[in-house]
Amino acid sequence: MTRRILRAGVQLGVVVVGLIFVVFFLDNRFRVLPSKLHSWSPVHHPGYVVTDITLTTCSSVLLTSCELDEDKWTRIEKDLYLARGWFSAAYVHVQRKKEEKLLDTDKVVLDVRVGRLHPSKTDKEQEGVNWESRPGGIWLRRSDTPHAGDSSKVVTAVDVLYGSDAADPRSGWEVTGQTFLIDLDRNAIEPRLSIRRGQPKTLAKPVPRIRKDGKFKILQVSDMHLATGLGVCRDEYPLSKHCDADSRTMEFVSEVLDSEKPDLVVLSGDQVNGETAPDAQSTMFKMADLFVSRNIPYALIFGNHDDEGSFSRVDLMTLAETLPLSLAESGPATVDGTGNYVVEVLARGTSHHSALTLYLLDTHSYSPDEAHYKGYDWIKPSQIWWFRETARSLRNADSHKSYAHIHLDMAFIHIPLSEYRDTGKLIAGSGEWREAPTAPGFNSKFKDALVENGVFAVSCGHDHVNDYCLLDKHSNPGDISTEELGEETKGRAEKGRLWMCYAGGSGYGGYAGYGGYKRRVRVWDFDMNEGTVETWKRVDGEQARSGVKKVVRMGKVVDMDGGY
Repeated sequence: MTRRILRAGVQLGVVVVGLIFVVFFLDNRFRVLPSKLHSWSPVHHPGYVVTDITLTTCSSVLLTSCELDEDKWTRIEKDLYLARGWFSAAYVHVQRKKEEKLLDTDKVVLDVRVGRLHPSKTDKEQEGVNWESRPGGIWLRRSDTPHAGDSSKVVTAVDVLYGSDAADPRSGWEVTGQTFLIDLDRNAIEPRLSIRRGQPKTLAKPVPRIRKDGKFKILQVSDMHLATGLGVCRDEYPLSKHCDADSRTMEFVSEVLDSEKPDLVVLSGDQVNGETAPDAQSTMFKMADLFVSRNIPYALIFGNHDDEGSFSRVDLMTLAETLPLSLAESGPATVDGTGNYVVEVLARGTSHHSALTLYLLDTHSYSPDEAHYKGYDWIKPSQIWWFRETARSLRNADSHKSYAHIHLDMAFIHIPLSEYRDTGKLIAGSGEWREAPTAPGFNSKFKDALVENGVFAVSCGHDHVNDYCLLDKHSNPGDISTEELGEETKGRAEKGRLWMCYAGGSGYGGYAGYGGYKRRVRVWDFDMNEGTVETWKRVDGEQARSGVKKVVRMGKVVDMDGGY
């Protein structure tokens, strides 16, 4: 009897759980549950709508406060002066309510503008429209009732970004056209309002895939050194009458994006010039907008300058993971660094087979042992272990084994490996060696791991005026035994070859010089039909591709003159 009761109880539990699942599944689409249940159900987050916006200014001299009633207002914790106002500060505050808690007397914000004049003075369509004035040049258009107007166009969130070049790549967000009307210094970075309309959308990560013609193109952009605001040019060449660093950088990269039309962009570090980026969010946003506005997926790693501003490395990656079209990942928490991950490029069509694997690794920042190894940090044992285990696992996966063509593997880092110093392996015509590589003083032997696992090339940034490639023709697995590697891996290591390339610096906010250096980026062009790879550079101000070279043929690394 006890068993029957127990069995009946289990069966009833299964039925109840099933019914709950079905009800909530239908409710997600058709809202079959009573509205009261939505206020506590963990599945539903109705979201907030903005009912009012204002701005406060305060002075440490006059002892005025920027605080408002916390029960009514939420302050956006971004000082409009970026904490550079000496004795002044200013903040934006919003009132917001959950949609389902709106009263009939509540008004919701339908539109926001910033400017000195009433919107009707600059836009005839706004004549007769009721716009409400707020401090700082804020103008609000609010509904007469909480449910008036298109709910997808109601303002649901507010943010502050900085710079006359501010952009917001997030879905549903837009930056208002003018800066706030506050007492700014002539050289201050302009704060701007960004608003979101409608509720946030969950965007799936893009899946990179070989094109129908069997080809795939990667644009590697390194060392953009973007600031918050327009930035200041360093070592501009050739000289112009006026140079705003970020405007020049963005214009150059935009031109390459539009002419090369890459399938993927890999940002190999120092996107953010930390010391000139007091709001790294604004900096990351305008960078991402370059690619989002063109519907191009992108992956990134960090260099030694990205986290020298207002965001830590972890914060930057957390932000990057949320951006549209971003493939960035923090990577395993048990592995040193932030941003050790893999991007799999799938075969053409609807296939789930991997055609190309890209390994991205964090090369950290400055040496943790300056007394013994001056300069920069190195790839750690945990990262090398992760790389080897990941490569082995992927190599044995059906998604790799079942690929009908030649599978290729490549790696991207920021700080060059110690082997980049080997001038004897420099390939003529591959680019220029203008400065001594600032590779780590300690060699952690990551190059050997790359060779052991059949990676055909590793490409870095960091040294801005170098854009050459080295070919390691006689890679030696060193003292690692066959037992440690396995027969197959040992064989690959003994006959392996590895390209080690620089992308070249792209940003006008970073150093250049050395007799005159034009900013540049590197392109990697894959033809998976034949298992070939070509690489070339695009140089600012030059229409032609520079230094076009074939580096892989039939899946094998070749000299740039075509020999094995």
